[in-house]
Amino acid sequence: MTVVASYLYRDGKRIEAVPIDRAVPPEDENTFIWIGLHEPTLEEMTTLKHNFQLHPLAIEDSLNPAQSPKVDIYDSQLFVAAKTAHRVGERIEFGVTAIFIGRNHIISVRHGSDRGHSKLRSQLEATPQTLRHGPDYVLHAILDFIVDGYLPIVQSIEDEMLDMEQQMLDAFLERDQITRIFRTRREVIRFLRVIGPMVELCGKLVHLDLPCLDPEAKPYFRDVLDHAMRAEMTIAGLRDVITSVFEASNLLEQQRQGVITRQLASWAAILAVPTAIAGIYGMNFENMPELKTTYGYFVVLGVIVLLCFILYLRFKKARWL
Repeated sequence: MTVVASYLYRDGKRIEAVPIDRAVPPEDENTFIWIGLHEPTLEEMTTLKHNFQLHPLAIEDSLNPAQSPKVDIYDSQLFVAAKTAHRVGERIEFGVTAIFIGRNHIISVRHGSDRGHSKLRSQLEATPQTLRHGPDYVLHAILDFIVDGYLPIVQSIEDEMLDMEQQMLDAFLERDQITRIFRTRREVIRFLRVIGPMVELCGKLVHLDLPCLDPEAKPYFRDVLDHAMRAEMTIAGLRDVITSVFEASNLLEQQRQGVITRQLASWAAILAVPTAIAGIYGMNFENMPELKTTYGYFVVLGVIVLLCFILYLRFKKARWL
């Protein structure tokens, strides 16, 4: 369904449903129209363009599912494009919510988002004292809804990295786990490229004098900016955590390989003693005086055992064994 909802509000209360082909900005300053669309057609957006005097460039941007976050001013109207995000498996999928704001209307156009605004609309309708302030407060609620949607993604990645870190400490990471680390790191970098422009977008709503925005609404947008900045810092920290997990795993693997190498070298040195002595006495020369010794065999075995035991103690003391 393209048109999710289209209602007229007066003093913060829903009055009636309004078909988009007959929807026009009301003249009463206490009344506004809120239209929500999901992946609309060009014909529907053209109808809204004529009814609400929307700018053609804003219409073009609203139909672009890959639109970057931005804030544009068109005469007395405001156009905002915000990036949404949700996780599908190990991949983060991004969508766009384009919002047209006028004095007496707000139109939201969603692309690619799996989180609708129906629940948000119900929450706002339950508090008419907030909704009666107009479209700019609805804009704040939508942006806050979008930015809050980032947090579950961040938390899920953080939990996965903590599990991966524990596995790294317990045993060697398998090939698929290392591949998963790099995939997650790539997704985190993509996420950072989205959150950065979203922070700039929220900053413009806070610091610039924009049409259709009540100055008293600035603290609300500042709260959204704080949430966006917190998400950006958290996801940037996760990128460093992911890098450190891989580097720590690599260092631990090198350390374990070093231990194994030292152990093999120690045993090789110990085994070299009987090998060398046996090699000498294995030479079949006739003039070898030790061959006629009565207890030579036992003396040689004793020397071998003694030397091996001494080497073992030395390597043990050096913690090579």
